[in-house]
Amino acid sequence: MPAHPCVVVVDPVSTGGVVAAELFNRGYAVIAVWSNEISEEMRTHVPLPARGLKYHAEIEERITMKATVEAVRLAVTARFCLHACIVGAETGVVVADALSEMLGLRTNGTELNRRNKSVQQKCVKSAGMRAVREAVGTEWSSVEAFVATEHMPVVVKPVESAGSEGVKLCRSKEDAQAHFELLMGAQRKVGSFGAAVLVQEYLQGKEYVIDHVSRDGVHKTTMVWVYDKRACNGADFVYFGLVPVPADTALGASLIAYTRGALDALGIKNGPTHAEVMMTQDGPCLVEVNCRTHGGDGNWTTLARALTGGYSQVDATIDAFLDEKRFEMTPEIPNPFEASGQEVILVCKRAGHVVSTPGFDKIRKLKSFVSLVADVAAGSVVECSIDLHTAVGSVFLMHEDLAVMAADLQTIRNMEQECSLFQLEENCDSCTSSHKSEQMFGLTIVKERLFELRGEWQGQASSCSKSTDGCSSASEQQFHHREQWQSSGASSGSSAADVPPGAAPATYPRLGRNLSCQEARMARIGKMLLCEALRA
Repeated sequence: MPAHPCVVVVDPVSTGGVVAAELFNRGYAVIAVWSNEISEEMRTHVPLPARGLKYHAEIEERITMKATVEAVRLAVTARFCLHACIVGAETGVVVADALSEMLGLRTNGTELNRRNKSVQQKCVKSAGMRAVREAVGTEWSSVEAFVATEHMPVVVKPVESAGSEGVKLCRSKEDAQAHFELLMGAQRKVGSFGAAVLVQEYLQGKEYVIDHVSRDGVHKTTMVWVYDKRACNGADFVYFGLVPVPADTALGASLIAYTRGALDALGIKNGPTHAEVMMTQDGPCLVEVNCRTHGGDGNWTTLARALTGGYSQVDATIDAFLDEKRFEMTPEIPNPFEASGQEVILVCKRAGHVVSTPGFDKIRKLKSFVSLVADVAAGSVVECSIDLHTAVGSVFLMHEDLAVMAADLQTIRNMEQECSLFQLEENCDSCTSSHKSEQMFGLTIVKERLFELRGEWQGQASSCSKSTDGCSSASEQQFHHREQWQSSGASSGSSAADVPPGAAPATYPRLGRNLSCQEARMARIGKMLLCEALRA
């Protein structure tokens, strides 16, 4: 009897859960490997298609990668045959690269830390391509000269941030220095290893997403999108939506050619990638490359399949690893779109406790409505949206009549502006007046309140966590510091439950559940500053 095909998915959450579900649909047994960098909260981000999946085995990352490989091998009994190791979420990139390399499977290897944004920019620049002007360091003195010569504003952010967390547009040298020292200070306060902060030129233009899937160095574009990202609620980079862009245009061709050059520069040969590129006055410039599928719980796959006539990045990813003929049949770029649609990211402009969600009911009745995904319900606490992580929902619209879709979009935007998506308890706080949120919840006061809250969290904590910087260049070196921290933490009862993706070694407790609306907002920023400053 032939062995049953089996696939490892590292951190099968968000779109990674959709990948796992599609593998099940194709008849594969799936082993879920959970990296030490994924938190308990992140493990709850299981998309609808993956809920109820029964994995062949679930394996926690061990203290050493060698031990993790051995655990995977033990799970693949004689009745099974391991065919691939696929990354599910950003937290699993480093582990998936190492596992696939050590198991002798299709891999990108561990020569580079591809999650580090500064490493990405250096690789692209070395390849002779347009890259962001930047300086990186752990002391202000190491970036001060760059700031002095760079036109304002500049962007100051953690070296491995995501979803705009910790990213600030600084309009003066003093502002840049204050935010730099805030990020570094928060890391040092908890003894983080290898913390660093990036100061970059401010790229002006539209930001595009170019999704690819690669097999043995052959890159195929699965979709091009453009972000609708604006200043709101005192923050400079708030996500409002995502709109598909035809690939068969001069703009699409330019973005695709540049992105493929970046993938080659980074040595990416296999698997999915999610690249963000700014179209500036002097051409495309890389923002970052994420070595996994497009996120958002895979809610976009229905729209993508409608646009392309039947496939998405999820489908192409599985083909790249497991079905060479189907991958070869995948178009080099998407054909002319067969439908019209877009994603609308719901932005909250008033924070508080939710009594009801009348706006959701109205959205579901729109003519172009396809789907609504949101975790907000009666009893939830909503925050003013300042980045992707504080968005309150995702809506997909599709309609053959663009005027109908435009009218529906305006209806949603009107509800956001009127704060009528939710009915909130009285005496909640508006974020729309004079950037009140920046003063009440933002980075201007977080330095003082942050460490007060840290003391409160420690009193409520049930466990602490440790993680890694993940900045080494070779496989054994890459996990050296992680193993040191995990070994030292084992005797003190530490776990990886609450460590955010890619965080430098640090400890922090779980947030208490009895924080007020305002303190919950501050707690989120504080938690990010302490532990996500170097995450991917």
